[in-house]
Amino acid sequence: MAPVSTPRCPHCRTFLSLDKLVCPECEGELAYHPRRRQFVGIVRGKAVLDGETWYTCSNRGWACNWLVPDGAPSGRCFSCRLTRETPDGDDTVALEKLAKTEEAKRRLVLQLGDLGLPIRPWYDGPGGLGFDLLSSISLGRPVTIGHANGIISLDLAESLDDRREALRIRLGEPYRTMLGHLRHEIGHYFQNVLITDDQTWADCRALFGDERASYQDAIARHYREGAPEGWAQNFISEYATMHPWEDFAETFAHYLHITGTLQTAAAIGMSLDGDAFANRDSDVVPLASYGDEPVHRLVGDWRWMSHAFNRVNRSMGMGDLYPFEIVPAVVRKLAFIHDIVTNAPSPADEDDEEIVALTAVPVEA
Repeated sequence: MAPVSTPRCPHCRTFLSLDKLVCPECEGELAYHPRRRQFVGIVRGKAVLDGETWYTCSNRGWACNWLVPDGAPSGRCFSCRLTRETPDGDDTVALEKLAKTEEAKRRLVLQLGDLGLPIRPWYDGPGGLGFDLLSSISLGRPVTIGHANGIISLDLAESLDDRREALRIRLGEPYRTMLGHLRHEIGHYFQNVLITDDQTWADCRALFGDERASYQDAIARHYREGAPEGWAQNFISEYATMHPWEDFAETFAHYLHITGTLQTAAAIGMSLDGDAFANRDSDVVPLASYGDEPVHRLVGDWRWMSHAFNRVNRSMGMGDLYPFEIVPAVVRKLAFIHDIVTNAPSPADEDDEEIVALTAVPVEA
Protein backbone atom coordinates (compact mmCIF):
# COMPACT_ATOMS: atom_id res chain seq x y z
CA MET A 1 0.00 0.00 0.00
CA ALA A 2 1.30 3.41 -0.98
CA PRO A 3 1.96 6.17 1.55
CA VAL A 4 0.23 9.42 0.72
CA SER A 5 1.79 12.86 0.79
CA THR A 6 -0.18 15.93 1.84
CA PRO A 7 -1.40 17.82 -1.27
CA ARG A 8 0.03 21.31 -1.29
CA CYS A 9 0.36 24.13 -3.79
CA PRO A 10 3.79 23.82 -5.46
CA HIS A 11 4.06 27.63 -5.52
CA CYS A 12 3.06 28.77 -2.01
CA ARG A 13 2.73 25.42 -0.12
CA THR A 14 -0.91 26.04 0.82
CA PHE A 15 -2.78 22.87 1.77
CA LEU A 16 -5.19 21.98 -1.04
CA SER A 17 -8.23 19.78 -1.47
CA LEU A 18 -8.03 17.30 -4.31
CA ASP A 19 -10.42 19.11 -6.66
CA LYS A 20 -8.44 22.34 -7.16
CA LEU A 21 -7.55 23.73 -10.58
CA VAL A 22 -6.18 27.00 -9.23
CA CYS A 23 -4.61 27.73 -5.85
CA PRO A 24 -7.05 29.84 -3.81
CA GLU A 25 -4.14 31.68 -2.14
CA CYS A 26 -1.60 32.50 -4.86
CA GLU A 27 -3.89 31.87 -7.89
CA GLY A 28 -1.27 29.67 -9.51
CA GLU A 29 -2.65 27.27 -12.12
CA LEU A 30 -2.43 23.67 -10.96
CA ALA A 31 -2.84 20.09 -12.07
CA TYR A 32 -2.77 16.89 -10.04
CA HIS A 33 -0.18 14.24 -10.77
CA PRO A 34 -1.77 10.92 -9.72
CA ARG A 35 1.55 9.07 -9.84
CA ARG A 36 3.24 11.47 -7.42
CA ARG A 37 0.06 12.18 -5.45
CA GLN A 38 1.04 15.85 -5.68
CA PHE A 39 -0.03 19.06 -7.34
CA VAL A 40 2.30 20.58 -9.90
CA GLY A 41 2.33 23.93 -11.66
CA ILE A 42 1.39 23.96 -15.33
CA VAL A 43 2.24 26.31 -18.19
CA ARG A 44 0.03 26.30 -21.29
CA GLY A 45 -1.58 23.05 -20.27
CA LYS A 46 1.50 20.98 -19.60
CA ALA A 47 4.27 20.24 -17.13
CA VAL A 48 7.70 18.66 -17.57
CA LEU A 49 8.70 16.30 -14.75
CA ASP A 50 12.04 14.48 -14.81
CA GLY A 51 12.29 15.09 -18.54
CA GLU A 52 8.83 13.67 -19.27
CA THR A 53 6.02 15.88 -20.55
CA TRP A 54 2.61 15.59 -18.95
CA TYR A 55 -0.55 17.25 -20.25
CA THR A 56 -3.78 18.31 -18.61
CA CYS A 57 -6.68 15.89 -19.10
CA SER A 58 -8.84 16.80 -22.09
CA ASN A 59 -11.79 16.95 -19.68
CA ARG A 60 -10.24 19.83 -17.75
CA GLY A 61 -13.05 22.05 -19.07
CA TRP A 62 -15.36 19.89 -16.94
CA ALA A 63 -13.16 20.30 -13.85
CA CYS A 64 -10.85 17.27 -14.19
CA ASN A 65 -7.49 18.41 -12.80
CA TRP A 66 -5.45 15.26 -13.46
CA LEU A 67 -2.37 15.13 -15.66
CA VAL A 68 -1.94 12.48 -18.33
CA PRO A 69 1.23 11.14 -19.93
CA ASP A 70 2.05 11.98 -23.53
CA GLY A 71 0.08 9.70 -25.81
CA ALA A 72 -2.81 8.94 -23.44
CA PRO A 73 -5.89 7.78 -25.44
CA SER A 74 -8.13 10.75 -26.32
CA GLY A 75 -5.95 12.86 -24.04
CA ARG A 76 -8.05 11.67 -21.08
CA CYS A 77 -6.76 10.57 -17.71
CA PHE A 78 -7.21 7.02 -16.45
CA SER A 79 -10.15 7.97 -14.22
CA CYS A 80 -12.00 9.69 -17.07
CA ARG A 81 -11.37 6.74 -19.39
CA LEU A 82 -13.11 4.48 -16.88
CA THR A 83 -16.34 6.36 -17.66
CA ARG A 84 -18.16 4.49 -20.41
CA GLU A 85 -21.31 6.56 -20.87
CA THR A 86 -22.02 10.23 -20.15
CA PRO A 87 -24.79 12.72 -21.00
CA ASP A 88 -24.94 14.24 -24.47
CA GLY A 89 -22.28 16.87 -25.11
CA ASP A 90 -24.86 19.65 -25.48
CA ASP A 91 -26.53 18.85 -22.13
CA THR A 92 -24.55 21.39 -20.12
CA VAL A 93 -26.76 21.03 -17.03
CA ALA A 94 -26.14 17.29 -16.83
CA LEU A 95 -22.45 17.77 -17.58
CA GLU A 96 -22.15 20.12 -14.59
CA LYS A 97 -23.52 17.31 -12.42
CA LEU A 98 -21.09 14.93 -14.13
CA ALA A 99 -18.16 17.13 -13.07
CA LYS A 100 -19.06 16.74 -9.37
CA THR A 101 -19.54 13.00 -9.72
CA GLU A 102 -16.24 12.61 -11.59
CA GLU A 103 -14.55 14.43 -8.71
CA ALA A 104 -15.87 11.80 -6.33
CA LYS A 105 -14.79 9.05 -8.73
CA ARG A 106 -11.22 10.37 -8.90
CA ARG A 107 -11.10 10.26 -5.11
CA LEU A 108 -12.30 6.65 -5.26
CA VAL A 109 -9.73 5.68 -7.92
CA LEU A 110 -6.91 7.23 -5.89
CA GLN A 111 -8.00 5.33 -2.79
CA LEU A 112 -8.14 2.05 -4.70
CA GLY A 113 -4.60 2.78 -5.86
CA ASP A 114 -3.46 3.58 -2.32
CA LEU A 115 -4.88 0.24 -1.17
CA GLY A 116 -3.05 -1.55 -3.98
CA LEU A 117 -6.24 -2.94 -5.49
CA PRO A 118 -6.15 -4.15 -9.10
CA ILE A 119 -8.29 -2.39 -11.69
CA ARG A 120 -8.94 -3.84 -15.13
CA PRO A 121 -10.84 -1.25 -17.20
CA TRP A 122 -13.98 -2.01 -19.17
CA TYR A 123 -12.29 -1.36 -22.52
CA ASP A 124 -9.88 -4.25 -21.91
CA GLY A 125 -12.66 -6.84 -22.01
CA PRO A 126 -15.89 -8.13 -20.43
CA GLY A 127 -16.10 -7.79 -16.66
CA GLY A 128 -13.72 -4.82 -16.56
CA LEU A 129 -14.52 -1.81 -14.41
CA GLY A 130 -16.51 0.98 -16.02
CA PHE A 131 -18.97 3.71 -15.12
CA ASP A 132 -22.19 4.77 -16.81
CA LEU A 133 -22.96 8.24 -15.46
CA LEU A 134 -26.34 9.47 -16.71
CA SER A 135 -29.01 11.84 -15.44
CA SER A 136 -32.58 10.76 -14.86
CA ILE A 137 -33.64 14.40 -15.14
CA SER A 138 -32.15 14.82 -18.61
CA LEU A 139 -33.31 11.42 -19.85
CA GLY A 140 -36.80 11.75 -18.40
CA ARG A 141 -36.64 8.20 -17.07
CA PRO A 142 -35.18 6.49 -14.00
CA VAL A 143 -31.48 5.66 -13.91
CA THR A 144 -30.97 2.70 -11.62
CA ILE A 145 -27.93 2.92 -9.34
CA GLY A 146 -26.22 -0.44 -9.40
CA HIS A 147 -23.51 -2.78 -10.64
CA ALA A 148 -23.61 -5.41 -13.37
CA ASN A 149 -20.64 -7.34 -14.78
CA GLY A 150 -18.13 -4.64 -13.85
CA ILE A 151 -20.21 -1.64 -14.94
CA ILE A 152 -21.34 0.78 -12.22
CA SER A 153 -24.34 2.96 -13.05
CA LEU A 154 -25.08 6.19 -11.19
CA ASP A 155 -27.83 8.79 -11.49
CA LEU A 156 -26.18 12.21 -11.77
CA ALA A 157 -29.38 13.80 -10.48
CA GLU A 158 -28.33 12.64 -7.02
CA SER A 159 -25.54 15.21 -7.09
CA LEU A 160 -28.33 17.70 -6.35
CA ASP A 161 -28.40 18.10 -2.58
CA ASP A 162 -32.16 18.53 -2.24
CA ARG A 163 -32.95 15.49 -4.38
CA ARG A 164 -30.41 13.26 -2.63
CA GLU A 165 -31.53 14.43 0.83
CA ALA A 166 -35.17 13.75 -0.03
CA LEU A 167 -34.27 10.21 -1.05
CA ARG A 168 -32.19 9.74 2.09
CA ILE A 169 -35.11 10.73 4.30
CA ARG A 170 -37.66 8.68 2.33
CA LEU A 171 -35.46 5.58 2.53
CA GLY A 172 -34.60 6.13 6.19
CA GLU A 173 -30.86 6.25 5.57
CA PRO A 174 -28.44 8.02 7.95
CA TYR A 175 -25.94 8.71 5.16
CA ARG A 176 -26.22 9.17 1.38
CA THR A 177 -23.55 10.75 -0.86
CA MET A 178 -22.22 10.21 -4.38
CA LEU A 179 -18.91 9.01 -2.95
CA GLY A 180 -20.87 6.62 -0.74
CA HIS A 181 -22.67 5.22 -3.79
CA LEU A 182 -19.35 4.74 -5.56
CA ARG A 183 -17.77 2.99 -2.59
CA HIS A 184 -20.77 0.68 -2.21
CA GLU A 185 -20.96 -0.29 -5.87
CA ILE A 186 -17.22 -0.87 -6.11
CA GLY A 187 -17.71 -3.38 -3.29
CA HIS A 188 -19.88 -5.46 -5.64
CA TYR A 189 -17.14 -5.29 -8.26
CA PHE A 190 -14.36 -6.36 -5.92
CA GLN A 191 -16.33 -9.20 -4.34
CA ASN A 192 -15.93 -11.09 -7.60
CA VAL A 193 -12.42 -9.81 -8.32
CA LEU A 194 -10.85 -10.60 -4.94
CA ILE A 195 -12.67 -13.81 -4.01
CA THR A 196 -11.44 -16.44 -6.45
CA ASP A 197 -11.19 -19.76 -4.58
CA ASP A 198 -13.70 -22.08 -2.94
CA GLN A 199 -12.35 -21.69 0.59
CA THR A 200 -12.51 -17.89 0.52
CA TRP A 201 -16.05 -18.06 -0.87
CA ALA A 202 -16.97 -20.42 1.95
CA ASP A 203 -15.48 -18.04 4.51
CA CYS A 204 -17.37 -15.15 2.89
CA ARG A 205 -20.67 -17.01 3.00
CA ALA A 206 -20.15 -17.95 6.62
CA LEU A 207 -20.00 -14.24 7.49
CA PHE A 208 -22.31 -12.54 4.99
CA GLY A 209 -24.65 -15.35 3.93
CA ASP A 210 -25.05 -17.24 0.66
CA GLU A 211 -25.12 -14.76 -2.21
CA ARG A 212 -26.75 -17.41 -4.43
CA ALA A 213 -30.08 -16.80 -2.66
CA SER A 214 -32.72 -15.12 -4.84
CA TYR A 215 -31.97 -11.42 -5.09
CA GLN A 216 -35.42 -10.53 -6.42
CA ASP A 217 -37.11 -12.29 -3.51
CA ALA A 218 -34.78 -10.47 -1.10
CA ILE A 219 -35.65 -7.07 -2.60
CA ALA A 220 -39.38 -7.76 -2.38
CA ARG A 221 -39.08 -8.94 1.24
CA HIS A 222 -36.91 -5.97 2.27
CA TYR A 223 -39.24 -3.32 0.87
CA ARG A 224 -42.31 -5.17 2.16
CA GLU A 225 -41.11 -5.97 5.68
CA GLY A 226 -38.05 -3.78 6.26
CA ALA A 227 -35.00 -4.84 8.25
CA PRO A 228 -35.46 -7.70 10.73
CA GLU A 229 -35.77 -6.95 14.42
CA GLY A 230 -32.39 -6.66 16.13
CA TRP A 231 -30.58 -6.11 12.83
CA ALA A 232 -28.05 -3.71 14.40
CA GLN A 233 -26.38 -6.59 16.28
CA ASN A 234 -25.15 -8.11 13.00
CA PHE A 235 -25.17 -5.49 10.26
CA ILE A 236 -23.63 -2.08 9.61
CA SER A 237 -26.88 -0.71 8.11
CA GLU A 238 -30.48 -1.66 7.43
CA TYR A 239 -29.75 -1.91 3.71
CA ALA A 240 -27.08 -4.51 4.45
CA THR A 241 -29.77 -6.84 5.78
CA MET A 242 -31.46 -7.15 2.38
CA HIS A 243 -29.17 -9.73 0.75
CA PRO A 244 -25.62 -11.12 1.26
CA TRP A 245 -24.47 -9.15 -1.78
CA GLU A 246 -25.61 -5.92 -0.15
CA ASP A 247 -24.10 -6.84 3.21
CA PHE A 248 -20.72 -7.37 1.56
CA ALA A 249 -20.94 -4.16 -0.48
CA GLU A 250 -22.07 -2.09 2.51
CA THR A 251 -19.23 -3.46 4.66
CA PHE A 252 -16.74 -2.85 1.85
CA ALA A 253 -17.97 0.73 1.52
CA HIS A 254 -17.49 1.31 5.24
CA TYR A 255 -13.99 -0.13 5.03
CA LEU A 256 -13.28 2.54 2.40
CA HIS A 257 -14.99 5.25 4.49
CA ILE A 258 -12.87 4.34 7.50
CA THR A 259 -9.49 3.89 5.80
CA GLY A 260 -9.99 6.99 3.63
CA THR A 261 -10.90 9.27 6.53
CA LEU A 262 -8.10 7.97 8.75
CA GLN A 263 -5.67 8.46 5.89
CA THR A 264 -6.73 12.09 5.55
CA ALA A 265 -6.42 12.60 9.31
CA ALA A 266 -2.89 11.17 9.15
CA ALA A 267 -1.96 13.35 6.17
CA ILE A 268 -2.85 16.57 8.02
CA GLY A 269 -1.18 15.45 11.26
CA MET A 270 -4.34 14.98 13.28
CA SER A 271 -4.21 12.95 16.50
CA LEU A 272 -6.05 12.71 19.81
CA ASP A 273 -4.56 13.31 23.23
CA GLY A 274 -5.04 9.96 24.93
CA ASP A 275 -5.25 11.40 28.43
CA ALA A 276 -7.50 14.37 27.65
CA PHE A 277 -9.92 12.73 25.25
CA ALA A 278 -9.68 8.97 25.22
CA ASN A 279 -8.81 8.28 28.88
CA ARG A 280 -5.96 6.03 27.81
CA ASP A 281 -2.21 5.96 28.29
CA SER A 282 -1.29 6.52 24.64
CA ASP A 283 -2.43 9.05 22.07
CA VAL A 284 -4.62 8.02 19.14
CA VAL A 285 -2.44 8.55 16.06
CA PRO A 286 -4.08 7.62 12.74
CA LEU A 287 -1.94 5.89 10.14
CA ALA A 288 -1.70 6.63 6.41
CA SER A 289 -1.94 2.90 5.79
CA TYR A 290 -3.20 0.00 7.91
CA GLY A 291 -1.98 -2.62 5.47
CA ASP A 292 0.47 -4.07 7.97
CA GLU A 293 -1.82 -3.69 10.98
CA PRO A 294 -4.51 -6.01 12.36
CA VAL A 295 -8.09 -4.94 11.81
CA HIS A 296 -8.50 -4.25 15.55
CA ARG A 297 -5.95 -1.41 15.29
CA LEU A 298 -7.92 0.03 12.38
CA VAL A 299 -11.27 -0.25 14.14
CA GLY A 300 -9.86 0.94 17.46
CA ASP A 301 -8.39 4.10 15.96
CA TRP A 302 -11.61 4.72 14.07
CA ARG A 303 -13.82 4.41 17.13
CA TRP A 304 -11.96 7.20 18.89
CA MET A 305 -11.47 9.40 15.83
CA SER A 306 -15.10 9.08 14.65
CA HIS A 307 -16.28 9.94 18.16
CA ALA A 308 -14.20 13.12 17.97
CA PHE A 309 -15.45 13.95 14.47
CA ASN A 310 -19.05 13.48 15.63
CA ARG A 311 -18.50 15.88 18.53
CA VAL A 312 -17.05 18.49 16.17
CA ASN A 313 -20.04 18.16 13.85
CA ARG A 314 -22.45 18.53 16.75
CA SER A 315 -20.70 21.70 17.86
CA MET A 316 -21.69 23.12 14.45
CA GLY A 317 -25.30 21.99 14.88
CA MET A 318 -24.89 19.21 12.32
CA GLY A 319 -25.56 15.49 12.45
CA ASP A 320 -22.85 12.95 13.20
CA LEU A 321 -20.12 12.60 10.61
CA TYR A 322 -20.26 8.83 11.09
CA PRO A 323 -23.75 7.85 12.32
CA PHE A 324 -23.07 4.12 12.59
CA GLU A 325 -22.17 1.60 15.29
CA ILE A 326 -19.48 -1.02 14.68
CA VAL A 327 -20.53 -4.06 16.68
CA PRO A 328 -18.45 -7.27 17.09
CA ALA A 329 -20.21 -9.07 14.20
CA VAL A 330 -19.37 -6.15 11.89
CA VAL A 331 -15.76 -6.14 13.11
CA ARG A 332 -15.50 -9.77 11.95
CA LYS A 333 -16.85 -8.78 8.55
CA LEU A 334 -14.44 -5.85 8.33
CA ALA A 335 -11.62 -8.26 9.22
CA PHE A 336 -12.56 -10.38 6.20
CA ILE A 337 -12.54 -7.31 3.95
CA HIS A 338 -9.21 -6.21 5.43
CA ASP A 339 -7.72 -9.63 4.72
CA ILE A 340 -8.78 -9.86 1.07
CA VAL A 341 -7.78 -6.25 0.39
CA THR A 342 -4.33 -6.53 1.94
CA ASN A 343 -3.74 -9.83 0.11
CA ALA A 344 -5.06 -8.63 -3.25
CA PRO A 345 -3.08 -9.61 -6.37
CA SER A 346 -0.41 -7.10 -7.32
CA PRO A 347 -1.44 -4.54 -9.97
CA ALA A 348 2.13 -4.91 -11.28
CA ASP A 349 0.74 -7.86 -13.27
CA GLU A 350 -1.41 -5.50 -15.34
CA ASP A 351 -0.48 -4.50 -18.88
CA ASP A 352 -1.64 -0.87 -18.53
CA GLU A 353 1.30 1.22 -17.31
CA GLU A 354 -1.01 3.87 -15.87
CA ILE A 355 -2.70 1.28 -13.63
CA VAL A 356 0.65 0.06 -12.38
CA ALA A 357 1.88 3.63 -11.80
CA LEU A 358 -1.32 4.61 -9.98
CA THR A 359 -0.85 1.87 -7.42
CA ALA A 360 2.92 2.17 -7.06
CA VAL A 361 4.67 3.99 -4.23
CA PRO A 362 4.49 7.69 -5.12
CA VAL A 363 7.66 9.39 -6.30
CA GLU A 364 8.85 12.14 -3.97
CA ALA A 365 9.14 15.56 -5.55
